[in-house]
Order: sequence, then C-alpha cells, then structure tokens
Amino acid sequence: MAAKGNGRICVGIGGWTFQPWRGTFYPKDLPQKRELEYASRHLTAIEINGTYYGSQKPESFARWRAESPEGFVFSVKGPRFATNRSVLAEAGSSIDRFLASGVTELKEKLGPINWQFLPTKRFDPADFEAFLKLLPDEAGGLPIRHVVEVRHESFRVPEFIALLRKCRVATVFTDKDAFPEIPDVTADFVYLRLQRSAETVATGYPPKELDKWAERARAWAAGGAPKDLAPIAAPEKKAPKSRDVFVYMINGFKPKAPAAAMALIERL
Repeated sequence: MAAKGNGRICVGIGGWTFQPWRGTFYPKDLPQKRELEYASRHLTAIEINGTYYGSQKPESFARWRAESPEGFVFSVKGPRFATNRSVLAEAGSSIDRFLASGVTELKEKLGPINWQFLPTKRFDPADFEAFLKLLPDEAGGLPIRHVVEVRHESFRVPEFIALLRKCRVATVFTDKDAFPEIPDVTADFVYLRLQRSAETVATGYPPKELDKWAERARAWAAGGAPKDLAPIAAPEKKAPKSRDVFVYMINGFKPKAPAAAMALIERL
C-alpha cells in the first residue's frame, strides 16, 4: 500500500504457523496447509523466522511465493550461524551459504533480510563494519536489502549510525523496553518490529497507539521522519523522496499480533 509519491508500507506478523491463531485469526475449519494462503490475503507481509534456526529447501521458498498474492512481501531472518559469533568478520561463508540456499526463489516477493544479534553482542566498530561489508547488494540476480537487529545499548551512538549509512544498511526499530530504541534512518527503507501487543486489548495495541504508528509510517514513507522520535545522530544529509516501510507485529502477547497488524492496515 502506498499513497501517491510515497513508498510502500507493508504490515504483517512473524511467521504464520502458531496454534493459538487457529480459531481466532484463522477460521476453525481452515486446513493448516492453507494458513499461508489465508494470512497473505489479510496481511501485506510476513517475516520468516525459521531461517534463523536452520536452512529451508528451495522448493519451500518457491511454494510460499506461489501461495501468496501479487505484491506480497516476505522478509527473511538471516541464520544465527552468521550473527552469533565472537568474530563477525568470519561470517562470510555462513552468509554465502544462506543466500545460495534457495531464498532467492521468493523472487520479486523477497523483502529485506534481518540479521539479528544476541542482546549480549556489543558494538565493535571495526568488526561490525567487516560484517556489513560481507553483505552483498545482490544474489541470484535479485537486489538484496539488509537490516540489522542489534539489542545492546552500546549501539546507541552516532558512530553506529554513520557506519550503517555508509553501507546503506537499515537498523530495526523496536518498541521493546529491554532493547535499544534506534529511530535513525540509515537506508532507503525503514524496518519496525513492534512487541507490545497486550492480551487485554482487542487489537493488541490501543487505538491511539495504532493511530500514532500509522502516522509515523506515513512520515517515513514520504521520505521524512516522525517528529516525536528523537534520533541519536544528525539527520541524513540528503533524504530520499520516498521510502518503503516494513512493520511487523512480533511478540508481546503473540496471539493478538494478527489483530494488531490488520488494525494498522485499516488505518493505512
């Protein structure tokens, strides 16, 4: 979805297989093999999390692409074998194996790749730059966009923002209290993983909070930035006229994630 002149705003959830969604998000009589078909017609994006733990078959990526409608997007989490290591500069072989494993079978539906780091991983400028330089701009003839999910407070420094802008890599924005909030824009897209869905709220997030996230998403998509989020570093020297925005309702009270995503889509 996009307003005229703005980037796309894609909204979804993490994965599509979750037992508590059966009978709440999914109809009770829906066969499990049709859950992706259903989810991809009520949302506009899904983040594939299983790739973090192990490789998937090329046939699976091709099937997921075929089962989802035109314009749908799959973000993909990079493997932990690349990020859960003491020396990130040595991750090259893990990154290459992952990109050659069949993920490009998603073709035009392949969204950003999220490289998630442990909460204990501190910012080491030289080693982190070495890792970013291992991330290719293309694979299998497809352009590849990368986002890093850092979860240690040491990354909340202008030097980290400058490094990401130099390498044209985005950083995850999260609203989870335990992780650092980094609202700075560092690439031609913005990536959010929102984790405050509440069990007691029908739509996961209160209506006013959803209104706020919709307003922020529109600001990013128009090439700007939300005025209510304080950046760590100086603004971009030259902001683009538009950006794609990816918003995933991930955890908090996970059974409410689809409701939160659909409520945000309605506002957009």
